[in-house]
Amino acid sequence: MQELRRRENASLDERVADPPAPRLQTLGPPPADTAGRQAWQAQALLLEQARAASLAGDQVALRTATAEPPEVFGSQEDRAAAHAWSVDRDAAEAPADDALRDAAASPGTHAGLSVAIIGGSITGPVLSLLFRQAGFDDIHVYEATPTATPQAGGVIGLDHVSLGVLDTIGIPQEEIVPFPSERVISIKIADRREAGRVQTLYPGRNTTWTLAHHALTRRLPEHALHTGARLVDLEPGPDGRPVLRFQGGSSATADLAAFADGRTSTGRRLLDPDRPLRYAGYVAHRGQLDDCPADLRDFRRYEPNGTQFTAFPIRHAGGVGTDWTFYLSASAEQFRAHFGADPTTRTFVAPHQISDAARAYVDAKATELLPPSAADLVHRTTTRMAVPVLDIAPPTRMVYPVGAGRAVLLGDALAPVRPHTGRGGNNGIDQAAGLVIALAQHRRHHADLDAALAAWQARYLPMVAQSLQLGPQLGHAIGLGDD
Repeated sequence: MQELRRRENASLDERVADPPAPRLQTLGPPPADTAGRQAWQAQALLLEQARAASLAGDQVALRTATAEPPEVFGSQEDRAAAHAWSVDRDAAEAPADDALRDAAASPGTHAGLSVAIIGGSITGPVLSLLFRQAGFDDIHVYEATPTATPQAGGVIGLDHVSLGVLDTIGIPQEEIVPFPSERVISIKIADRREAGRVQTLYPGRNTTWTLAHHALTRRLPEHALHTGARLVDLEPGPDGRPVLRFQGGSSATADLAAFADGRTSTGRRLLDPDRPLRYAGYVAHRGQLDDCPADLRDFRRYEPNGTQFTAFPIRHAGGVGTDWTFYLSASAEQFRAHFGADPTTRTFVAPHQISDAARAYVDAKATELLPPSAADLVHRTTTRMAVPVLDIAPPTRMVYPVGAGRAVLLGDALAPVRPHTGRGGNNGIDQAAGLVIALAQHRRHHADLDAALAAWQARYLPMVAQSLQLGPQLGHAIGLGDD
């Protein structure tokens, strides 16, 4: 997995006349002790990502030279509020981690361990399919929304590691990547005109929530996906195993409860209540058109001072459309005035919740800041959404005892990261793969379960902390929010 990480952050093709990026920090040799080595590896990974984004520690390059991955959104609770709207080179050039393929080699050997996965967006179904490939038979996914099939979804950037994991569970890139461009075109805007551009390469491919979610859930056994199952409590049962209690009075028992239930995670509220969401001071306004400019086939990012506008082509039943996101700073008071609730409460604004005032404000900002062609995309969009950008304190653990069983947090349920980092979906998939490896080693080779889970936690916590640190740096570099 680390080798794939190293490959995905290869040098990017940047050919512009912008000032050179600042010199990046370097690391010395890794420490000899395990904890120090893990922290060193996490820091090395983030420095490689920073190199792709022209970051150096606390120093940020000019916005025209940034190469952060495309934006990512996704949350079961967000989709529950929307009732069907989601915020959000070929297959990995090297195979996924050998341990992952080894874990998938002998199905049917681990029938005694039951796993309840809370959340049916992206990370939850990935985790379920990985467990099944590894031979775990008693796996159930519980999704809070009444239907697990949305009408539309946002663009998601998947790096080569995530694409390799999906390939491992039988999802080819051709099924979820209709536009295989790796190019990111960043266009500096001044007075609504182009003032320079840079082309970089994203080490991965772009898909949409809809395509990825459909590819995953159609591979789940029908009996294993339970929709309209909103968790309200978790407690030890009479036999010591975790009991999940759902709205309406139903319940389920499992040896492991895995929470992948998004930004407003019930699992996080129950297991780690002292880490509330914090509003970052800006909003991602989103829209989708049924048509697409003929020259839009790459991920395009417009960068006026103090904001950012992105656009990417999407496939729909009628042909090719456009998905756009317009980041605009807004106080909590402005958010409440536009959308009728606090930004940490209304974490996804559904189309019917977009006020006339909010629509007029975004239209006016597009006219003020964007080139006419980009502003036209905004003005012609009738169906819109909005997502407040949120922060959270770094987690200190991922594994929790529940009676004789255990519960884990992963993906956005563990820690939602800012969309500019491109790490939301990728973190969840990466953590899911590592969790299955740990459990398979326990069941197949009698590895100590607590030690395996502790190592899984120690591997990913530093990476999550670094992603949470990177998000505000990128937001500040753009000029967004209250950082």
